[in-house]
Amino acid sequence: MKIHIREIDHVVIRAADLDAMTHFYCDVLGCSLEKEQRDLGLVQLRAGRSLIDLLRVGAKIDRPESGSLDAGRNMDHVCLRVEAFDGEALAAHLQACGARIGELGVRYGADGFGPSLYLFDPEGNMVELKGPPEAARATSL
Repeated sequence: MKIHIREIDHVVIRAADLDAMTHFYCDVLGCSLEKEQRDLGLVQLRAGRSLIDLLRVGAKIDRPESGSLDAGRNMDHVCLRVEAFDGEALAAHLQACGARIGELGVRYGADGFGPSLYLFDPEGNMVELKGPPEAARATSL
């Protein structure tokens, strides 16, 4: 049996402060609120065709085997594909919103090599914003 993976469905991020994390992903990065289940400690955000689930540490459905929360240790990173990628403009916007910016570069992703920018959310999680692959950019010039 061969499993065919089409795209990221969702990423779960354990969060100490759901409100700060929801603000960052919605107001800074442009996600939208999909579903909120505060009684479970869960906020689900729409990121294009995918979801980012924010799970409050210690919530009813937080697993004990997940361990204690160390900032930046609750996930490696999530990569979000963005269109109309302008690395310098993205970096300026994100810095104006108080985000800590990482490296801008060309990296390999699901669609091949393309521009990407690393940044960090309020709890130290690395987020990668990825533009269209170089082949797609070359044909649109």
